[in-house]
Amino acid sequence: MTAHYDPTRLPEDLPRPEDDGACNHLIGKPLHAIALPSTSGGMLDLATRPDRTVVYCFPRAGQPGVPLPDGWDDIPGARGCTPQSMAFRDQFHDIRALHADVVGVSTQSSETQKEIAERLNLPFPLLSDADKRFAQSLNLPTFEVDGSILIKRLTLIVTEGIIDHVFYPVFPPDKAAEEVIVWLLAHPRRPTL
Repeated sequence: MTAHYDPTRLPEDLPRPEDDGACNHLIGKPLHAIALPSTSGGMLDLATRPDRTVVYCFPRAGQPGVPLPDGWDDIPGARGCTPQSMAFRDQFHDIRALHADVVGVSTQSSETQKEIAERLNLPFPLLSDADKRFAQSLNLPTFEVDGSILIKRLTLIVTEGIIDHVFYPVFPPDKAAEEVIVWLLAHPRRPTL
């Protein structure tokens, strides 16, 4: 794979991921108290958030000039992290209007995530689960590429530390935010005072 690709665009022939049941255990599960490095500075513990949070997990966002791993586009559900993040960015205010926050999580380093968040002008934090504590605590589905363990693409709706809903598999990734908005509209929550 050459370094010359556009991480903001999805190829038309991406393979669709199948629901392998790897997230069936998550609804109703509480998050463990795990503080993760945040691109907004400091550490963030998703288990202690008082309201509703959309937690979208992604394998690894592409970076201009950095080649994709060999065969990346052939792995169902791998490609599309940048368009997914851009969709949540573009729909951020709509999600906030439905009384929810947005947070992205991947196993990429904090430094890589900071570059991504700044380049894409994300109005929400990305959290680094580089040591896989968050993924392991929930037994999230993962896969290995080039010696790195990556979280499969999924989205959690978390209310006061409890998982209310799971989107898995997420496909196409650039429509993930729209699916979340539809769910939030059907399951309204008023902010706590």
